[in-house]
Amino acid sequence: MKAVRLHQYGQSPLVEEVAEPTVSGPWDVIVDVGAAGLCRTDLHIIEGQWDPIQHPSLPYILGHENAGWVREVGSAVHNVKVGDTVIMHPLTSCGLCPACRVGQDSHCENATFPGINVNGGMAGQLLTNARAVVKLDDGLEPRDVAALADAGLTAYHAVRKAAGDLFPGTHAVVIGAGGLGHIGIQALAAITSATITVVDRSEEALELARQLGAHHTVLSFNDDQVEQQVLDITGGGAHVVFDFVGEKSAELLAPKLLRNRGSHYVIGYGGAVNLPTIDIISREINVIGNLVGTYNDLVELMTLTSQGRVTLHTAVYPLDAVNDAIADLEAGRLVGRGILVP
Repeated sequence: MKAVRLHQYGQSPLVEEVAEPTVSGPWDVIVDVGAAGLCRTDLHIIEGQWDPIQHPSLPYILGHENAGWVREVGSAVHNVKVGDTVIMHPLTSCGLCPACRVGQDSHCENATFPGINVNGGMAGQLLTNARAVVKLDDGLEPRDVAALADAGLTAYHAVRKAAGDLFPGTHAVVIGAGGLGHIGIQALAAITSATITVVDRSEEALELARQLGAHHTVLSFNDDQVEQQVLDITGGGAHVVFDFVGEKSAELLAPKLLRNRGSHYVIGYGGAVNLPTIDIISREINVIGNLVGTYNDLVELMTLTSQGRVTLHTAVYPLDAVNDAIADLEAGRLVGRGILVP
């Protein structure tokens, strides 16, 4: 089968022929990939940022946002059957460790992470397991939902965690209306009553944000001016700031947009949060990390998607054009998510 494989950090991945995966365990599921999302994490993987954390053996297949159709199942699999349309939770979890017992799949002690530390889904087929597959409702196509497996799940997970604090009269600020942020905006509109303000450097992205439910938008061209505009809009600062960028000074701006006792949800990454401890204490602000999401988060997100309350804005590329898609993502030419179709 054809696959996108990374051979060396700092170099472009190659499209080449590799062997198809095979079922070797009772809980294995092989999926014919219908679509694989391209994520900024893929850029960080290519740069080598994930090597100290995950130690993948090179070369391996990229792609951690995947959807398709079940091709083959192991002997113990009963939740899906051959031919079902499915989206995959990014991690293949064990179900037995303490984290799995409380539903925290992303923190499974025995998980593999296709596309991060084992072969992923930028290929004709993907090997996953029964605990990772979510059967899709009729009418949902893999290319329309694939990137929701990570970008959507991560954004929804953060909003879901904050939802209890975003009752009527509260303010949520979203930094970054791109691949993750545009889904976070929709999740905020769908499950909270907060007033939503979106900050981005792109007027095109802000126009999309307004279409998706943002009440206010702020064009980011100077941090001091952005800070003043947001403080004016929110009447003194946001109750929750969702930073979907996490680098290029966004991580430094985010805490300045909070009111006292507010929460800074860190979703994007690459930079470093730098807060004086006296500020954290005197203002009683929170910095909250967010890693992917739970299986149930993904089920809930697919429900919202089937109801038409969350939609994914995409640019579709054939698998052979993966490096064109990467170049577009790096250059900021993508609005929404890049999708690779084998």
